[in-house]
Amino acid sequence: MIVRSFNHSLAIALGLFLFVSSLAWLSRLSPSLSTVFAYPEQQVLWTGPQKDHHYGFHDTHRPSTDELSRPHSTLAAILDTIDVMQSHYYTIWQGQWPGAIDWTAAVMGTQISATLAVMTEAWHHQTKLSLTHDRSEKIQEHENTINRYFTQITSFYFGENAFSIRTQAYDDMLWVVLGWLESVKFINLHSNLHHAQPAGPETEFEATSSNSTGWYAQQFIPQFAHRARVFYDLAAKGWDTSLCGGGMVWNPYLAPYKNAITNQLFITASISMYLHFPGDNNASPFSFKNPVRSLTGYPPAKAHDPQYLENAVEAYQWLKSSGMRNWKGLYADGFHITGWKGGENSSTGTGKCDLRDEQVYTYNQGVVLSGLRGLWDATGSQGYLDDGHELIRNVIAATGWDTRGTRWRWQWSGLGRNGVMEDACDSRGTCSQNGHTFKGIFFHHLAIFCGELPSSGISEGDFNTFGANNRLAAWHKSSCESYQAWLRNNAQAAYVTRDDKGEFGTWWGIPAGDKGADDQSMIDEEGFSLPPDDGTDYRNDGILVDDIWRLPDGQSSPKSNQAGDTESDNLLKTQGKEDDMSSKNSWDPNDRGRGRTVETQSGGLAVLRALWKIVDSTK
Repeated sequence: MIVRSFNHSLAIALGLFLFVSSLAWLSRLSPSLSTVFAYPEQQVLWTGPQKDHHYGFHDTHRPSTDELSRPHSTLAAILDTIDVMQSHYYTIWQGQWPGAIDWTAAVMGTQISATLAVMTEAWHHQTKLSLTHDRSEKIQEHENTINRYFTQITSFYFGENAFSIRTQAYDDMLWVVLGWLESVKFINLHSNLHHAQPAGPETEFEATSSNSTGWYAQQFIPQFAHRARVFYDLAAKGWDTSLCGGGMVWNPYLAPYKNAITNQLFITASISMYLHFPGDNNASPFSFKNPVRSLTGYPPAKAHDPQYLENAVEAYQWLKSSGMRNWKGLYADGFHITGWKGGENSSTGTGKCDLRDEQVYTYNQGVVLSGLRGLWDATGSQGYLDDGHELIRNVIAATGWDTRGTRWRWQWSGLGRNGVMEDACDSRGTCSQNGHTFKGIFFHHLAIFCGELPSSGISEGDFNTFGANNRLAAWHKSSCESYQAWLRNNAQAAYVTRDDKGEFGTWWGIPAGDKGADDQSMIDEEGFSLPPDDGTDYRNDGILVDDIWRLPDGQSSPKSNQAGDTESDNLLKTQGKEDDMSSKNSWDPNDRGRGRTVETQSGGLAVLRALWKIVDSTK
């Protein structure tokens, strides 16, 4: 334990050194983000941040909710939201979001990298429209902004508690995989858009210098890729064919439970490794049990290994046939095995996934979407796109989209009400870090799924991706466009929860500030209902201590007492506020429980980013 603590501290110190070195030259510049991202010849409704204390920026005006109907205001709102997220919740010297737990921190890194990709795409479009005389200044300002947040990602690489996550549940490991692959994707995107080298003969120095081409951040790709690969290999051990004919086990320290999120993550991580993993020859000696590896180091891994694709295809086939979706077409949480017992009188029971937990979470409807999009990219099979669009339509229906504006708009519809997405813990004020993260995860993966289909694929040796014909591309685009009104409704619902510091709440659609009659009417109105208790909300309330969830005494690893459990501080409530649903103006529902957190901020960031990607960037 002492060695691990020392290694983790040393890693943070190394990361801090790199970060401070990068910051030395960045600090010479003073950006005005509104000038960087303002559309040419358009009125800018957000005047941009002003330099303030710490390393952040302080905004002088934020777009109103009504202003989100304009593309440049959506982008300004994204800039403000990421600024608040990083200046209020991120600590540079730790390389961490201290309020996050290990897996949610991995998701925070994913959300930051994905947001940087939106920023660099938007800037690429705008600089093409800019006049030549001001282009150089815009490039400098934009690079400063991008580098400011990217250096925080590199700091997080060293601050991430990688040693601890290696001993946690398989889903925790897979969030790490997706996070660092997202960073690799962003580095490649920014390099290609803004640092592509002109064609021509290289000088002797350019031919020999590793930093002569591309963006400087490319030097981090090997490290990021190595971590993604290590955690993928660790998580892949969770694939199990002894029960249910396949599927990922969620947590090796508990009774077998094959849940939606771990299997969806394995699908998405597998196809992402196939499409985006650049290969890895780092033989860093992690503690694998294979004696050959202990002697020779970690063997090299090639890019676009077809085994990753095979894993993704097999895992999705298993998930689709598992019966994990309920009558609304939504993914329930997962399956136990009837009669399974551990210990001296162990038994596999039925050996089948036949005891379904009916709890429904928003993120269980989202992660598979980017996996399905990746499977189409890799195979060209339209069935994957069909399945994704069907799931999205089911989600929209389950938010009460068809009953919005009617007398039944406040009734629980399965995944929200009045057309706004909601997890069961939101209205109850009982969300842990887990629940606070869920909606943002859904919208992150929705944005990936609805990306424009390419007209041609990639062919590099044995690696091939597919392009879409005009009919398929038009159908996919039209389908995603049909979600735009619902998406804007959710973005606006999230945006109104911001308090005077720009921090988002978790219960979307409930305005921050004065709790007047208009706000209270939703709670008081006839027909308002809390979500039913249809399953086990173990993500927010903790894991039950019973034979279904727990291993027998004597078989449990020390980790099983806490692995997957909601940590005690997650369950802290603001005394006296949980059940006071009748107070008209004494409290803000989004201040209950854990209140506003980095996870709720990331949810706001993700839905705004989806609004930009699916709606505004297409205009």
